[in-house]
Amino acid sequence: MAQNDSQEFAELWEKNLISIQPPGGGSCWDIINDEEYLPGSFDPNFFENVLEEPPQPSTLPPTSTVPETSDYPGDHGFRLRFPQSGTAKSVTCTYSPDLNKLFCQLAKTCPVQMVVDVVPPQGSVVRATAIYKKSEHVAEVVRRCPHHERTPDGDNLAPAGHLIRVEGNQRANYREDNITLRHSVFVPYEAPQLGAEWTTVLLNYMCNSSCMGGMNRRPILTIVTLETQEGQLLGRRSFEVRVCACPGRDRKTEEGNFKKDQETKTMAKTTTGTKRSLVKEPSSATSRPEGSKKAKGSSSDEEIFTLQVRGRERYEILKKLNDSLELSEVVPASDAEKYRQKFMTKNKKENRESSEPKLGKKLMVKDEGRSDSD
Repeated sequence: MAQNDSQEFAELWEKNLISIQPPGGGSCWDIINDEEYLPGSFDPNFFENVLEEPPQPSTLPPTSTVPETSDYPGDHGFRLRFPQSGTAKSVTCTYSPDLNKLFCQLAKTCPVQMVVDVVPPQGSVVRATAIYKKSEHVAEVVRRCPHHERTPDGDNLAPAGHLIRVEGNQRANYREDNITLRHSVFVPYEAPQLGAEWTTVLLNYMCNSSCMGGMNRRPILTIVTLETQEGQLLGRRSFEVRVCACPGRDRKTEEGNFKKDQETKTMAKTTTGTKRSLVKEPSSATSRPEGSKKAKGSSSDEEIFTLQVRGRERYEILKKLNDSLELSEVVPASDAEKYRQKFMTKNKKENRESSEPKLGKKLMVKDEGRSDSD
């Protein structure tokens, strides 16, 4: 059918039904074959080839409702670095490696360094997206509060509701996903300059973490991804962000609380292990059949246990008790009975002597036959 259509078109062209007058005379075929007007010769099967060509599938990846936050270096070894900074009150941006958390002030410059081991393909981009950290808020879109959204910030490139901005890059592109409505910003990946190992991207956060109607004290994460021009993922990193008035102070406080929690968990784990060792039953008891008597000198009798006692007085009492038990095992039964009789005799003698009057004093006995007047 397509071949018949092409033949009819050629016949109509030859009969000059299409009124095209070439300059300088000649036929219409001369125009088609003339390289000045159209390079190459006309292919009669051109329309047939176009109709038979299958449609190309879309290369864009599907949009995820809940973005993944786990680190993925990929084949290119993608990772992030942050400039070293302390916890002074004057600092405007500081990063805590222990917490993997960035503390910064509103609309202040936050340098983020991109490092790769293998150069990504030409046209790759770096994208930054903000999401809520907790599962009960992760489905919501992170955006600025109404107050800051209405406040002019002098950046005409970014929409007013976007939280993350890229500073000093006119090629920054701000997008809102058609399905999830999440905000993101991406810039073309730039290779490190001569003598450098990383590429720096300057980020700004345009709303405080405590703003009502915005983040409202809900923790957020920033996901930084390395993607191809078609949107295929090459690498992913994430870190927590807190936008506050005093980043140095807040970082110092949170790191102190984190270390205390780690020490408490370590102590609790050690105490639990000690308690388990104290109440641990000998393994031989489980293997011994029911009703059988324990042999003297078995491994359970020879085990040594450690008991922690609070207070010196309790310690002395338990020590005497333990010494007595140890002594009873060493002394024979016949000798132990002799010592017991001797100890009882000694106690009776001491009790009798304590009831007698001391030397130099007589015991006064009242005579019943005499009256009080006598």
